[in-house]
Amino acid sequence: MINLILCGGNGTRLWPISRSLMPKQFARLFDGSSLFQRTVKTNARTCDTQYIVSNAEQYFLAKDQLEEIGANDTRFLLEPVGRNTAPAIALACLGLKPDDIVLVSPSDHVIRKGEAYEACLRKAETLAKAGALVTFGITPTGPETGYGYIEADGENSECVKRFVEKPDLETAKKYVESGRFFWNSGIFCFKVSTFLSELGNFSPDILAAAKLAYARSKKENRETLVRVQHDDMMNIPSNSIDYAVMEKSNKVKVVPSDIGWSDLGAFDSLYGEYEHDENGNNKNPKHLGIGSKNSLVLGAQRQICTIDLDHMLIVDTPDALLVAPLSSSQKVKAVVDELKARGSELPRVPQTVNRPWGTYSVLEATDNYKMKRIVVRPGERLSLQKHLHRSEHWVVVSGTATCTVGDKVFYVRPNESTYIPVGKEHRLQNEGRLPLVIVEVQVGEYTGEDDIIRVQDDYKRA
Repeated sequence: MINLILCGGNGTRLWPISRSLMPKQFARLFDGSSLFQRTVKTNARTCDTQYIVSNAEQYFLAKDQLEEIGANDTRFLLEPVGRNTAPAIALACLGLKPDDIVLVSPSDHVIRKGEAYEACLRKAETLAKAGALVTFGITPTGPETGYGYIEADGENSECVKRFVEKPDLETAKKYVESGRFFWNSGIFCFKVSTFLSELGNFSPDILAAAKLAYARSKKENRETLVRVQHDDMMNIPSNSIDYAVMEKSNKVKVVPSDIGWSDLGAFDSLYGEYEHDENGNNKNPKHLGIGSKNSLVLGAQRQICTIDLDHMLIVDTPDALLVAPLSSSQKVKAVVDELKARGSELPRVPQTVNRPWGTYSVLEATDNYKMKRIVVRPGERLSLQKHLHRSEHWVVVSGTATCTVGDKVFYVRPNESTYIPVGKEHRLQNEGRLPLVIVEVQVGEYTGEDDIIRVQDDYKRA
């Protein structure tokens, strides 16, 4: 069985931890590990290989996290832009064998009951081999209004009667009391040929456009890396697998699943995943609570002191602070929407940004200058580039920098510096065996990340 892991989505309800360039599935939420890494580890007990569908910008982030856990033999399909789950799954399936069994799983869900989950996977695999499109119906623990529901046939619990949208509270209570309804987990299992056949029956426009996009895609490393072209991706109609196939097909089966599942859609659900102290607060060595209880306090840098808080949410990051009642955590998306409307980069860019060559952290930024800490991994180099609106000063903190400025190539060592004028082609490279750390000061009328003209790039970025 092949684990097809979907890495789309920005996780806006977990801002400011989750950003577009560091979505929640890659954030280190649990003892230094991410939800993405936990998903790979959990499904590796049953699945033979992983196939990652990711935004092109997150490819190297996903690749680095896979290397950390020793999952190196992995296929990737990179989307230049998201078009929802049906096109993503179709594109991946077009590169597989017709008889392959695929487990489609989001990368940002929590599953606590491992043995129960593995039993459900084995049952789903059997149904998929027999030609079913299998969905996993989560046994509800209460009348949740944030999830869609699946109604099972009363006489045959494996048969799906219908899918229903997120209900109001009274309707949700009736669903749970009936015993016939399950939460829609967004986890699926099927044979490749079954899915593509049903997609062709009910959404032929998606299948046709996906076939064309896959045929024109750039395939590298013996087709273990597939890059879909932007215009071809945009030509695929955007739709979810639920709307495109699952709600229309008569081949759908549901596996009732009591597996300790959560999609961590908001901070109130994240609160339940942490160990709590005697006052009901999550355990955080940086939190000093006087009379505070039942609160979620996240922050790993500054000391956070609270007095007499109850059921509150505090999320402290280097560049943004969120404070709200824990019960209002579903409203965080409204904050993100407002920040976007104001033109803020905070919903998109975290303080530390991962790049294929290493990381950069914004230390300070104003209207006419920006200061960064740049770390380049051994053997890596940035693109050969230039800027139209800023000059740059590089000061080496540790390691030795190989600098290209115009037609000159030279070394800069610790406590030495160099200057790059506006419009001058330049490149930073680490030829050493230790990480290269520099402080970069950008000065100019505009210091945005889109003021980069790449002349040559090892990582094939635009």
